[in-house]
Amino acid sequence: MQFHEFVQDGPGWVTHNREVVFENPFLEIQKVNLSSPARPEGFEWTVCHRKGGVAVAAQTREGGFVLIRQERVPIRAELWEFPAGQIDESRGHDPEAVQAAGLRELKEESGYEMGPDGEVVPMGYFLSSPGFTDEHTYLLWVRGVVPSAEGASHDPGEAIVEVRVFSAVELRQMVAHGEIRDANTLCCLAKLSVFAAPN
Repeated sequence: MQFHEFVQDGPGWVTHNREVVFENPFLEIQKVNLSSPARPEGFEWTVCHRKGGVAVAAQTREGGFVLIRQERVPIRAELWEFPAGQIDESRGHDPEAVQAAGLRELKEESGYEMGPDGEVVPMGYFLSSPGFTDEHTYLLWVRGVVPSAEGASHDPGEAIVEVRVFSAVELRQMVAHGEIRDANTLCCLAKLSVFAAPN
């Protein structure tokens, strides 16, 4: 599996050796020997390469936001989240690929799609945990979403148990009470507070 090289060696950074210790279709773990500006003598690091992702803050015409509730195996719990998924890495950071992946995940996971008068607003990206992974997630604000006639089509590896529309006030309360606690959704909400704020 060829993973996107999101970060290249900049001035003072030299990669001396890479060894793949684990890989599957979703991620690759490498043991890397490298030098950096602060550590020119060289050191070893374990890096998790992961495909880029996209998270979608989907807003209905009435102003509500679509969330899915799904099982998350590592924490043995169900979480309320914005729809999200991975991007086809063969097209890298192409904005069209990011948007296509976001709209696909929105429809597959929630059963909603962008309406004829809808709009996609790119809100940048964030790094989920740069101490060990180059994983990066693009954030999209999709306005004017409507229920899809075909409904949702969940991936066999997903366990989405509920889809609901929440008001902005309800979302703030859910964050305050710890009902929303995944990075994708929290970062989307943080970006929305800037992008949706009046000038």
